[in-house]
Amino acid sequence: MALLHLFPRLPAPPGSAWLKRRLAARVTDVFNDRARGEAPVVRQADGLFAPDSVVRQVHGDVVAMLAGGIAALLLQMLHPSVLAGVWDHSRFRDDMHGRLRRTARFIAQTTYGHRDDAMAAIARVRRIHDGVNGLLPDGTPYHANDPSLLAWVHLTETTSFLAGWRRFAEPLMPEHRRNQYFDEMARIGEALGAAPVPHTEYAAYRQMETMRGALAVSERTREICDILLTRPAAFPGGRHAHRLVMQAGIDLLPPWARRMHGFAAPGPATPLVHATTFGLAETVRWAFRS
Repeated sequence: MALLHLFPRLPAPPGSAWLKRRLAARVTDVFNDRARGEAPVVRQADGLFAPDSVVRQVHGDVVAMLAGGIAALLLQMLHPSVLAGVWDHSRFRDDMHGRLRRTARFIAQTTYGHRDDAMAAIARVRRIHDGVNGLLPDGTPYHANDPSLLAWVHLTETTSFLAGWRRFAEPLMPEHRRNQYFDEMARIGEALGAAPVPHTEYAAYRQMETMRGALAVSERTREICDILLTRPAAFPGGRHAHRLVMQAGIDLLPPWARRMHGFAAPGPATPLVHATTFGLAETVRWAFRS
């Protein structure tokens, strides 16, 4: 049960309906390009995941997913081949918001969309990956559809999204539901061509430890991460909300990943960051709660 169900629902203040609609619209616009005619993905009963699946619950929490997404990107950039694909073929440096928006839309389509639309989105990503290849600075070839690279991306996302949910929504999430999340998400990883794909939490963290030897930090890593952490996104709340979510994402990283990026260890302000981020998450939940 998420924490939002543990708190009493107080009577709504005057004008709250207007405020809820306003905030919900602002958040929705962050993830949908209205200029291109994009509308929010409508939840379908016949999707890849059942309406009562753990994946649908976890992926529906905006702030937890944002923090988890930041942590996932910071982990991904530690893999030289994944970093090279972003550096050589992505417009991340020029259009960070667009790249993040497209990623969020893919997650929404595969989580909540009709099964056919979800599989079409997966096929579209695989076609894009077909053209993403090249050489690392040392001459080593890379290809975005390499199962091991896809496995790293899948691993960082699943562990980070779940970490965000547990920190900002359900700290006491039982082990069987955590395992269910990894087992459900394996459908997406396997459909994308990732291998190996963990089906349990234990397998995920074993895989994470195995991958550490392939990770490294370079000037490219630092530049991409600097863009991610310092260029404000269009999230409601402006720079203050941006800095808060960025720090919340950093705080979700494993200690060894924090050290590799050169981030300071958690300090006295960490509990305040967590509490404020939880407050932000609750505000967004309130805006979308019917």
